[in-house]
Amino acid sequence: MILNRLRSTRGVVSLIILLSLAACAPSRDAAVPATDEPAFPKLTGDYLGQTPPGRTAELFAPGIVSTGMHTRDVAMTPDGLEIYFGAIIGGLAVIMETRLVDGQWTRPEVASFAENPASLELEPAISPDGEHFYFLSTRPPEGAEPDPADFGRWVNQDIWVMDREGDGWGEPYNLGPPINSDAPEFFPSVTHDGTMYFTREDPETRASEIWRARRLDSGQGEGYAEPEKLGPQVNSGGDQYNAFIAPDESYLIVCTAGREDSIGGSDYFVVFRDSDDNWSEPVNMGDEINTPGGEWSPYVSPDGRYFFFMSPRPPSADSHPARLTYEYLKEIHNRAPNGDAAIYWIDASVIEDLRPESH
Repeated sequence: MILNRLRSTRGVVSLIILLSLAACAPSRDAAVPATDEPAFPKLTGDYLGQTPPGRTAELFAPGIVSTGMHTRDVAMTPDGLEIYFGAIIGGLAVIMETRLVDGQWTRPEVASFAENPASLELEPAISPDGEHFYFLSTRPPEGAEPDPADFGRWVNQDIWVMDREGDGWGEPYNLGPPINSDAPEFFPSVTHDGTMYFTREDPETRASEIWRARRLDSGQGEGYAEPEKLGPQVNSGGDQYNAFIAPDESYLIVCTAGREDSIGGSDYFVVFRDSDDNWSEPVNMGDEINTPGGEWSPYVSPDGRYFFFMSPRPPSADSHPARLTYEYLKEIHNRAPNGDAAIYWIDASVIEDLRPESH
């Protein structure tokens, strides 16, 4: 024992000093609060209190939502009191949430249903009536244990759902067939009548395509009718994925790759639908929204006023100092835009400007 070895006065004094230092030092398991993190600002009002954009794309909630991490995939409750978005970092993919509580927005945190690092969760979508919360998950089927070999990989890629329970959400459950299949399914988007649009990967070609499943009438049973792959106006490129459907089903914004009229590797195209279920030819949404870097996550706010979209925009060349430093590189790494995915927004009137007269 230490006490048995410290028999001299000098040893006793040394022990007292050591014990005092140990009492003051934090344990390895104790959470050490960050001292350099600024206090979270008081945010009130709609959309995290941000100044609404006009017809020029603006970074959404810089330093709060768009922080320098890879962020994408916006979803909101119909009342606008809850905002969800996706974040990817170091092989982890999570859904973040912030809420307006007592007139003030909470600091974004990982949503409770997305806290398990053994699965990847992304692409939140809330039904227009606010009763259902859909999302992509790689969690194993119910009753199965996660396979450590699958950690950080896009496997068991299905659409899951939670039902509204009071002010929160119930336990997640797999949406099941006929929407989920042996192929990967992802990026759900839902209309007023419950029709679901989603992406399915062809197991043979590995190409991603947009599918649609109608809700069954009460006389036909519960659930969904057999999904149908949409036509060449929607599936117009080598790959198309992550499509947002307007709640009234009047238009679809789809991420498409492999078209000659693309600006980047994948661009946002809008396709309009008439009352007879005819679709217009896809229209590129232009260089105010699309960039050479490629975009792949669209969303329109429940009030129809703003178009939110992911874009990987670098800082402007004239924003750099004359001499680069390590401190400056750390600064741009920890803020957007820095060339990684970030969330932008723009007045949604830009969508209607692209509508052809026939639709």
